[in-house]
Amino acid sequence: MRALDAVTAERAGDAVLSVRDLTVRFRLSGGRSVAAVTGADFDLAAGECLALVGESGCGKSVLASALLGLLPGNAETSGTAWLDGTDLLAADEKTLARTVRGRRVGLVPQSPAAHLTPVRTVRSQLEETVRALTGTSRRARRKAAEDAAERAAFPAGHLDRYPHELSGGLAQRAATALALIGDAPLLLADEPTTGLDRDLVDRTVDELRRHADDGRGLLLITHDLAAAERIADRVAVMYAGRIVEITPAPRFFGPTGPRHPYARGLLDALPDRAFTPIPGMPPELSALPEGCAFAPRCPRATELCATPPAVTAGVACHHPEHPRA
Repeated sequence: MRALDAVTAERAGDAVLSVRDLTVRFRLSGGRSVAAVTGADFDLAAGECLALVGESGCGKSVLASALLGLLPGNAETSGTAWLDGTDLLAADEKTLARTVRGRRVGLVPQSPAAHLTPVRTVRSQLEETVRALTGTSRRARRKAAEDAAERAAFPAGHLDRYPHELSGGLAQRAATALALIGDAPLLLADEPTTGLDRDLVDRTVDELRRHADDGRGLLLITHDLAAAERIADRVAVMYAGRIVEITPAPRFFGPTGPRHPYARGLLDALPDRAFTPIPGMPPELSALPEGCAFAPRCPRATELCATPPAVTAGVACHHPEHPRA
């Protein structure tokens, strides 16, 4: 097992979620495979928001799906993911369906339309979820559903609409409302701000932050670094299926900055920073290089990068950046 970063190790004792060496491979025809996630290690404490960031296709959503047992049949997983005495990676479907999904782990899905029942109104789906997760009486379910919608900034006037009548942003807010019902100890929010304008982004992530502030864990998977800066306690940066840096959010977004060159490249690409894109493209996960996957795009790469970098002080890099003055 790889060494943990110091900040992560300090949280391991009281973690809501403790992930060790999580690896996901997809089997393809001809004996090929896709290395979607490799050796992910992190802990998530009660009351904490960990933001998982990185370019599209780096494995963020696959990691979340693995935690809930929602991967396709050609997936192979290894490692452990402990949640209150249950190893999510080893749990069978019956356990996940009856005691984990919705009850102990809430999910704001990346594709909300696929998670909404097309023949039922938003109100009926909210009320049914209230009944299933909280046992609220029939008389009180209507108000509980409306309260959940309000938390997610879903307008009351749209509650009696069907999913196909909703815009992408409304569908996203409906899915968020469903995920917040039951106040699960762990919330996985996979791109929860897709399709929302800036004001709604801020309102949505602030509500997710309140979920964590009440003593629960929040794993925020996002491309929106402004949203991450607003609510995250720590930032985990993923590249080509690997977590390459975990660091406190104030350090990541502050003058010191992250130490991995890729993490710095993500920040430098923002319009309010250098507005300079990272050159090149991420590698195919089915054809990863033997050494550091970021080396072909990295200005600091040397021959040493032909070998995989170990994790040292929370950074997987042979040539980490020195803190900025």
